[in-house]
Amino acid sequence: MNLPDYIINDIKPLAISDSIRDLQHLFNQLTYSHIPIKNEEGVYLGCISETDAHCFDSTKPLKEYVYSTEGFFVRKDTNWLDVLEAFAQNGTNIMPVLSHSNNYLGYYELNDIISLFNETPFFSEAGAILIIEKNLNDYSFSEVSQIVESNDGKILGAFISKIENDVAEITLKIGNTGLNDIMQTFRRYSYNVVSGHEEDSYLENLKERSDYLNKYLNM
Repeated sequence: MNLPDYIINDIKPLAISDSIRDLQHLFNQLTYSHIPIKNEEGVYLGCISETDAHCFDSTKPLKEYVYSTEGFFVRKDTNWLDVLEAFAQNGTNIMPVLSHSNNYLGYYELNDIISLFNETPFFSEAGAILIIEKNLNDYSFSEVSQIVESNDGKILGAFISKIENDVAEITLKIGNTGLNDIMQTFRRYSYNVVSGHEEDSYLENLKERSDYLNKYLNM
């Protein structure tokens, strides 16, 4: 994927000499959460959020509210995963793009970056989703890969989907095989299987045995 192809340049940063009314009017026309701002020399200063803009005095110039700018941006050669992370960390749907000489080049739109993510093998290739968890100090991706591949599986994607109480939750996309053998191997290595989006015969067997025991005890 050639990420710079997705740079949009139809919105120019407002200058600090522009009025808050201009900013509010722009927000009323657009669906963006932020608008980029520049100084008198054309240097990018940051973005002002729509929430803040509608709280400001519309008769005043932007320069009186420069303190409220949020200075997030990415570079033209920033990796798309880092771009996606920047969107998430800043709670925005527009991401300014700067050159290495800090010239404003345009912006990325969140929907475009998400569409790139949806085109990766994690989403586009056939496979099963497996969610496992283990103590932060006890898991390793090399071990996770070894467990999957030793059962003839192929990892199409993996990421840490949650960390809570020193436990890491790992979401895997696995192709080429069913999940039952892989899930049982993870359990033997002391991983907790949170969910597997195929039939889990291990849990089904436990349920059948439990049902049988209940029937036996109630005879």
